[in-house]
Amino acid sequence: MSTAEMSTAEEFRSYPREVREEIARTRQVVSDLHAELPRNGLVVWTAGNVSQRVRIPAELGGAADGSKDLLVIKPSGVSYDELSPEKMVVCDLEGAMVHSSPHKPSSDTAAHAYTYKHLQRVGGVVHTHSTYATAWAARGEAVPCVLTMMADEFGGPIPVGPFAIIGDDSIGRGIVQTLKDSRSPAVLMANHGPFTIGADARAAVKAAVMCEEVARAVHISRQLGDPLPIEQKHVDSLYDRYQNVYGQK
Repeated sequence: MSTAEMSTAEEFRSYPREVREEIARTRQVVSDLHAELPRNGLVVWTAGNVSQRVRIPAELGGAADGSKDLLVIKPSGVSYDELSPEKMVVCDLEGAMVHSSPHKPSSDTAAHAYTYKHLQRVGGVVHTHSTYATAWAARGEAVPCVLTMMADEFGGPIPVGPFAIIGDDSIGRGIVQTLKDSRSPAVLMANHGPFTIGADARAAVKAAVMCEEVARAVHISRQLGDPLPIEQKHVDSLYDRYQNVYGQK
């Protein structure tokens, strides 16, 4: 066990060993995935964040509804090249830190926590201010499903969520309200930017990358004329194939 892992194990000694190990693993995963945001041009400076749920099984003190799970998230205002597993912040699903740390959690922690608490299927959440997706959010306009790539990944348009102020769970409520019955793993929060969800943080990062790519492509298409719509039956067929057949399944 590394020095960092030993420190984490001590810090979370009130949790069973299996949970402590999962916390340490998740801190590494979340730290590593943050590098994908600047690498893909989705953030500038210290903006944006990735989080992942730490699921705690009932036999290890968790709850069947996931309410006792934890989340690991980026610290607030820390440069991407300064991030490390040890700097990742661990919170409960009320957004409260569960360990001592010199770093405060991201200002978006309440939104992430609310999303995990109310969408049990979600294991990862990402927020960026990527240029094209944010431009659509500034207009309060959904990105129409006019590309097969969109049908594959989003199963329809990328919807717009309500305007909400940072600081409490208002953004989280908007995310849940918009995505709870949607196939889309992305929502454009009005006047703010995209939030994406996934089975884990890696899936949510992929959704963020894809969200920006299709927002850019559809924007450029509209400069040339009206994009061609895709019939709903084809959207449904493409989505089913990509989700259930495509890749190494």
